[in-house]
Amino acid sequence: MNMNPLSVAPISIYFVLNVISFLVYGADKAKAKLKWWRIPEKHLLMIALIAPIGALVGMQVFRHKIRKSIFKYLVPVFVAIHLVFLAVM
Repeated sequence: MNMNPLSVAPISIYFVLNVISFLVYGADKAKAKLKWWRIPEKHLLMIALIAPIGALVGMQVFRHKIRKSIFKYLVPVFVAIHLVFLAVM
């Protein structure tokens, strides 16, 4: 299978964005444990809108924001929207 570099670039960028999203959720959990300055929830949700798979995995791995209703329901909706979009592409 010969892949065009232009088709690989968006996949790579999407992967990197989701890794960053995962790391941001982990960093916010670490800051919460240390009682340091936190990342605002609206920023976490914006990150989840852009890269929801990393956010959802980060929520589960770090057990972070899993009880907050807005995160509990909205992040999976973002994942579903992204998966539908990716399936259509």
